[in-house]
Amino acid sequence: MLTTRFVTGSLTWADLGTPDIERANGFYGGVLGWTSEGDSEKFGGYVTYRSGGQSVAGGMQLPEAEAPPSWSLYFRTPDAEATAKAVERAGGTVVLEPMDVGDLGRMAVCTDPTGAGFSVWQAGTMPGFEAVQRPGSLCWAELYTSDVAAASAFYSTAIGLQTYEMQFPGGSYTTLYPEGTDPDAMFGGVVPKEVDALEAEEPSHWLLYFEVDDCDAAAAKAGELGGSVGVEPTDVQDVGRIAKLADPFGARFAVMRSAVRVGE
Repeated sequence: MLTTRFVTGSLTWADLGTPDIERANGFYGGVLGWTSEGDSEKFGGYVTYRSGGQSVAGGMQLPEAEAPPSWSLYFRTPDAEATAKAVERAGGTVVLEPMDVGDLGRMAVCTDPTGAGFSVWQAGTMPGFEAVQRPGSLCWAELYTSDVAAASAFYSTAIGLQTYEMQFPGGSYTTLYPEGTDPDAMFGGVVPKEVDALEAEEPSHWLLYFEVDDCDAAAAKAGELGGSVGVEPTDVQDVGRIAKLADPFGARFAVMRSAVRVGE
């Protein structure tokens, strides 16, 4: 389960790159109930998204020529330099070398050997999410990849993630959890992208899932606010009800009303 008890390899933060941060603020406020809080200009106008007063994600305006609109995720590391070197040794690429983000922490931007992007975060004064698993916050992440075995091996070597195969009728599902914990700490899955026609069209990528009270209402609101619905709200046995969406600029994400929710 995704938690805020961060250890090495934990999924610790997520942020949005968008060509229009003001419109993005309105969209995610409507769909996920977020409020936005702008930080100092020394961080380029970076926005912190909050749900129930707690930080749940970030966002930044980026020219489309610089980067396509998208969501990014961050894994916790005690040493960004060492992890960047581990990424390269394991066959990944360091796109942006480790750098300080004020006193908040130190980050590097990378891609895995199948082309999926991710970042690593060495915490300073900002450890990561203040809330997860509850409505308006991150609850799961899936890596849609061209090579499940290669991707799983990479994240094990470079980030320190372990895999656990969940069995279900007709197949299995590869899950990820931080080394030194147990499968109950799983926070994401690794999926062959060809199993989903929507994902198969895309390069290897991470898809983030946000918890909502009403999956159908969130999907409808996304459409009203100029976004799109890639997969209509669908029940997944023992998992919950999910929908795959995109914001008005094409940044893709998913929403889920979990079958079993924390505190219920």
